[in-house]
Amino acid sequence: MLRRLRKNGPVLLVPLAWSFVTAAHLGYVSSRTLLAAHVVMNVVFVLFTAASWAEMRTGVLYAWKLVLVVGFGFTLAGTVALALGRPDADVVAVMLAAWMLVPAAAFVYTARHVTDAPAIYRGAAALSVLGWVVYFGGPLLALESVAIVGLTLVNLGQTAGIANAVYQY
Repeated sequence: MLRRLRKNGPVLLVPLAWSFVTAAHLGYVSSRTLLAAHVVMNVVFVLFTAASWAEMRTGVLYAWKLVLVVGFGFTLAGTVALALGRPDADVVAVMLAAWMLVPAAAFVYTARHVTDAPAIYRGAAALSVLGWVVYFGGPLLALESVAIVGLTLVNLGQTAGIANAVYQY
């Protein structure tokens, strides 16, 4: 059961996480709930990475292990900021940028090293980067509402890439 959960969990957790981020941006999530979600995410990252460590020693899975380790660090920084009652905008921005761009790099790496459907991984990377550009570029254009479009692009891209990986392998 644990193996099946590790294999299939990401296809549920990735869109759930990005949907939660979007809900937080829309003001539907309290700071206390956001802190609880970060604590849960950190626990999931540690447990998932520890349980998968041996399997993720080489190749494409190694790239994704790096995503988990790096992502854990950024998420932990966000958790600490929330726990201290100082959800610093810069910490949140760096954390979101990391979760947009680090998986994008892993999707590019994956596309270069698989023979089945590399275009899906390139598309996932492209949507993640485009989402990053839209999310962070919107305020420069005085279009704050564009952030939701950016988050949605990231969610769609990363969900498609992870879903393909889960169902292909």
